[in-house]
Order: sequence, then C-alpha cells, then structure tokens
Amino acid sequence: MENEKQLLRSVQLLRSFWNVQKNIMRFVQKTAAENGLTVPQYSILMTITLYKETSQKNVGEKTFLPKSTLSQAVDGLVRGGLLHREHVEGNRREIQLSITDKGENLLKTIHFHEGSIHQIFQAAIEMLSEEQFEELLKTHLQITNFLEAQATEQGECTK
Repeated sequence: MENEKQLLRSVQLLRSFWNVQKNIMRFVQKTAAENGLTVPQYSILMTITLYKETSQKNVGEKTFLPKSTLSQAVDGLVRGGLLHREHVEGNRREIQLSITDKGENLLKTIHFHEGSIHQIFQAAIEMLSEEQFEELLKTHLQITNFLEAQATEQGECTK
C-alpha cells in the first residue's frame, strides 16, 4: 500500500513537471518563431547571454543539442549577426562564441514583447506571493540538486 502511494506521488510530480515543460516549450516555440529564430537558436542565445562569451562545447553541454544541430544553429546566428565566433588562440579545435550587440538587442526586444515566454512567466510570477515564489525556487533547486547527484552517480556529466 505504501509503495503504491509513493509511486503515485512520483507519477504526479513527474506529470506536473511534464505539463509545465510542455507549456514552456509551446511559448518558447512561439517566441522563437515570431523573432525569426529556431528553438535551438533561441536556446543558444539564452545560454550565451548568461556568460557573454563561452565555448561552443559549453553551449552544447548546457543545451543538450546534438553537435550537428548546434553547428547549424550557430552558423545561422553568426550569419544573422547575432553571434560572433572565433577559434581559440593556440587551440584551433575550440570555438569561442560571444553575443553581439545586435543579439543582445534582439533578446531585450524579445524579453519585453507582449506574449513572449518572458512576459508569460512574469504574469505567472505575479500570481504567487513572495513566500510561494521563494519556496518554489527552493524546491526546484532541491529537486535539481538531487537529480544532478543521481546523474553523477550513474556516470553522466551534469555540468
């Protein structure tokens, strides 16, 4: 009986995360398309903006994009003037990516565009009290840390 209750709780939690993720992706796809980007391109820009400059390998690790998808998306962003790409001095195999002013301006425009994923999340946050918001972040961090520890135990790279 107790095992069934625990299984039901884990299914409920997984289903809850699944539903949130499904709805996030709906708005990410809409936001990307409205701004002439693919979802991988949008993901890359959002990742790089955290660092201003980082290696293409790091972006791949953070986004979980396959190498071919990553390369194609980066090529499109470079052609569009949104990213700058250069080989690392002394290591021709490593590629350094940085966001251009045009890329930063596009992300700022996206962030404030009505109906974008950022505006949708802002509206969702406003439904929560400060305590609910802080507790939600704390709970998500707790679950993330646990899942990353499990992945590390199973030999997967998590960073």
